[in-house]
Amino acid sequence: MQTKSIKILWVDDEMDLLKPYIIFLEKKGYDVATATNGSDAIDLVKNNAYDIIFLDENMPGFSGLETLTRIKEINNIIPVVMITKSEEESIMDEAIGSRMADYLIKPVKPNQILLSIKKNVENKELVTKKTTSAYQMEFSKLGMQINDSFSISDWKEVYRKLVFWEMELSNSDDKAMDDVILFQKNEANQAFNRFVKKNYLDWLKTEKEERPILSPDLFRKKIFPLLDKKMKVFVLLIDNLRYDQWRAISPLMCENYSIASDDMYFSILPTATMYARNSIFAGLMPADIKKIHPNCWDDDDNEEGGKNNFEEELLTKQLIRNGRKEKLYFEKMTTAKQGLKSNESISQIIHSDLSVMVINSIDMISHARTEMNMIKELAGNEAAYRALSANWFQHSGLKELLKELSNNNVEVIVTTDHGTIKVNNAVKVIGEKSTNSNLRYKLGRNLNYNPKEVFEIRKPEDARLPSPNLSSSYIFAMNQDFFVYPNNLNYFANFYKNSFQHGGISMEEMIIPVIQLHPR
Repeated sequence: MQTKSIKILWVDDEMDLLKPYIIFLEKKGYDVATATNGSDAIDLVKNNAYDIIFLDENMPGFSGLETLTRIKEINNIIPVVMITKSEEESIMDEAIGSRMADYLIKPVKPNQILLSIKKNVENKELVTKKTTSAYQMEFSKLGMQINDSFSISDWKEVYRKLVFWEMELSNSDDKAMDDVILFQKNEANQAFNRFVKKNYLDWLKTEKEERPILSPDLFRKKIFPLLDKKMKVFVLLIDNLRYDQWRAISPLMCENYSIASDDMYFSILPTATMYARNSIFAGLMPADIKKIHPNCWDDDDNEEGGKNNFEEELLTKQLIRNGRKEKLYFEKMTTAKQGLKSNESISQIIHSDLSVMVINSIDMISHARTEMNMIKELAGNEAAYRALSANWFQHSGLKELLKELSNNNVEVIVTTDHGTIKVNNAVKVIGEKSTNSNLRYKLGRNLNYNPKEVFEIRKPEDARLPSPNLSSSYIFAMNQDFFVYPNNLNYFANFYKNSFQHGGISMEEMIIPVIQLHPR
C-alpha cells in the first residue's frame, strides 16, 4: 500500500471496459478518477491535482493529442501517458513531441500500468531508497579500498567511485547521506594527502613507471600520440574543471561525440593556474620554464593575474622541441561565446592539425562565488556548483562548436589545469609582506606555521619550482584547510569559509580529467 495516496486520472471513451484496471489500481492503494472525453478531462485538471494521467489517443471530440496539449497548457508538470491502438510512427513522434511521459500500445497489461506509475511518479522515492541502500553496502568496501590504496591507479579508482556516489546521492532525497559521503571524502583526502607527501618529490626525480601523468607530460602522453595517427585534434582546456563537473557536463558534450577515453591525470603543485597551466603548455616544470624561457615566466608575488600571458608561445616551443610540425591554432578567451561568435575561429580549428582553446569561465564562477553573495546562494553546495557548471556549458555555444567539429571528424580532448576544493578550516600562517596571497599555498621567506598542518617544501628545487630568494620555501594546505594571517583572523576565517579554493593538495585539486571524445 502507498504511504501517500497517488491520484490518477484515466481518460478513455470506453471506460466500462477498463473497470478491472481501476479495481486493480485501487487495491494497490491508488486514488483513481475517470473521464470519458477530453473536455471533461481538461475541466478535471483545472480543478484537481493529479500525480499522473493515462490518456486514450483515439476519442470523439478532442483527440488524445489535442487533450494532451490543453493539459500541458494548464499544468506542464503532470506526467501524461498516452495509450493507443496505433503503432504508426507519426503518431508516436507527435506524442513524444508533445512531451508525453510514456507511450503504451493497447491491449495494455495491468503490470504495464503499474510500471508506468512507478517510473513516472514513484521513481524519485524508489531511486532514493535503492541508492541509499547500495551506498550503505558499498561504504565499508570503499573504506577498505581507501586504506589499501598505494598506487596511482588505486587513487584514481577511489576518486572515481567517490564522485559517482556523491552524484548519485545528490540526486536522491535522502539528505542524511550527504554527511556520510562528505565524511568518507574527508577520510579519503586525509589518506591521499599522506600518499602525496610520501611520493610527490620522487615522482619529479625520474619518469618511473609508477609516476602519474603530470602537467608537463600531458601533451606528450595524451595529445601527441593522436597527432601521430594523423588525427585533427581540438584541445578544450577548461580552467578549474573538476572530475565531477566533467561528469555533470558530459551528457551535453556527448550528443555528437562518444567517449573514447575517460581518464585522469595529476596536476603539479601548486595546483594553481600560474604553475600548472604554464607547465602543461611548456611541457616543462616551472623551474625549467624560468631557466629555459625566462621571458615567459613571471615570478609569483602579491599581484593576481597576468602570469599566463605566454601560453601559445610556450606550446609552440614545446612543439618545436619535440620535432613536431603540425599547424597550430590557439585561442584563449574569458567566455566561450567570445570566440564562438566568429565563424573564422571555427574555420581555423577545422583547418588546423592541432587547435587549443582555453576557457576561463568555470574558474570565474569559482572566484565570483567567493566574492558575490548571489553566486554563493546559486552554488551553495557541491551539487549546486556542478549544476551551475552544466548550465554554463548548456548556454556557452560550445555545443554548437562540438557539433560542427564532429561533422568535420575532429577528435576532441577535454581537460583542465587543476581542480578546486571547498574549504572550511582556517590555518594560521605568519609571513613577510612579499608572501603570495593564495589561500591554499604560500611562497615566501621566514614563514611561520605548524609543520603538522602543511606539506612543506623547504628546498623549491626539490619540487622543480622557482625560488625568488635563496631562503624562500613553499607550504601547501591539505584536506579542507586554508591559510590566514593573524591580522583580522576571525574576519578572514569567516569570509573564506565554505569557499572554493585551489593551490593545495586534495583529490579534487590534483586528480583531474583528461577525456578523449570521438566523433559519432
